[in-house]
Amino acid sequence: MSDALIGSLGIIGLLVLIAANMHIGIALILVSYLGLIAIVGSDAAWGMLEVVPYTFISNWTLSSVPMFVFMGYICFNADLTRGLFDAARLWLARLPGGLAIASVFGCSGFAAVTGSSVACAAAMGKVAVPEMLRNKYDASLACGTVAAAGTVGALIPPSILLIVFGVIAQVSITDLFLGGIGAGIATALSYIAVILLRVTLNPSLAPRVTEEVTWTEKFSALKGALPVILLVVAVLGGLFGGLFTATQAGAVGALMSMVVAATQRTLTFKALKTSVIETLVTCGSLFIVTIGASMLTRFLTLSGVGYMISDAVALLGASPVFLLIGIAVIYMILGMFLEPIGAMLITLPIFLPLVGTAGIDVIWFGVFVAKLLEVGMITPPIGMNVFVLSSTVGKAAPAAIVFRGVLWFFVADIILLGLLIWFPGIITFIPNMF
Repeated sequence: MSDALIGSLGIIGLLVLIAANMHIGIALILVSYLGLIAIVGSDAAWGMLEVVPYTFISNWTLSSVPMFVFMGYICFNADLTRGLFDAARLWLARLPGGLAIASVFGCSGFAAVTGSSVACAAAMGKVAVPEMLRNKYDASLACGTVAAAGTVGALIPPSILLIVFGVIAQVSITDLFLGGIGAGIATALSYIAVILLRVTLNPSLAPRVTEEVTWTEKFSALKGALPVILLVVAVLGGLFGGLFTATQAGAVGALMSMVVAATQRTLTFKALKTSVIETLVTCGSLFIVTIGASMLTRFLTLSGVGYMISDAVALLGASPVFLLIGIAVIYMILGMFLEPIGAMLITLPIFLPLVGTAGIDVIWFGVFVAKLLEVGMITPPIGMNVFVLSSTVGKAAPAAIVFRGVLWFFVADIILLGLLIWFPGIITFIPNMF
């Protein structure tokens, strides 16, 4: 049996195991290990299994991931994030679809302290969706808005996806964060445009809020959002200002989130314990996937399948635009079945050489990939954000209703992806300034 055939059977086996609902990290490690045994023998395969996990996880830059995740969970469990939505609600509620627009602002603000789209969708789902339903908003609009707006979490720093991409591609994480700001703002604005368009065409989707709010109440609400705003400004300002590195920023953010929660008297022992446990579970799962992806990279390289796939993708078009369209289609398909980190780690070893050969800016490509993967978070049949929101809200938001609501935002995302290709400066403008 040829090495290429072994590699092809390994990929098929991987897809079968994932379809059978095996954890993607375990599936990656199992398939890669068995494939390596078939190609290089059991002793060499065992040696790789011993070396690869340590080599990858010992990368110092990855230490920022649990710190940023912990910062987000502290803000969520200590109830620091509610003030973001409350402030946006009071300032924007009188606009057409004002509560939905406030949800986009709330998700964007929460994204700046957690870096996770799933966490954004879960947090705002508990706060924003009940408020919109109470004001007789259409359920599909309310749920679709929050599920889609949660995807901003992968773009606005500190994005976990961008950190992992930076480690794999060996590029500046700070530059990736700066590029993510432009894409994140463009995404939020496109979602606000969708809400305004839908509500203008069909006002019954979002009845106007008649509650009279005084200026005193509006400015008082800003005080509730101030702790998180100051936390974001301090962490990102220090990072972009050169006071500390991305790795150090994670530690600073985690410490400051506890200090802020303590000053607000919301840092209970239960909130701290829950945050620690959730951080350990999230990062443990994430690192198992990254180890498995590293093993798969070696397996595909030794089998030669990686080069075969690269050649196939390269045939999609001679120009960078056609290459990007082909990559986008592949990521859109993978996003329907795989979680973002796994999909990215499986494909980057294949796509990065092609991108470099085509002369595509790697910083731009990293943010573009993060955006593609987040579109998959709201794409049927998996749509992780959809199911997270549905489970968070309960019977008021069955998955079918949420999918119907996110369809409008999915169309906006496709248009935005085209704009990112046509006008790359949307992403590169801010990094180039620095």
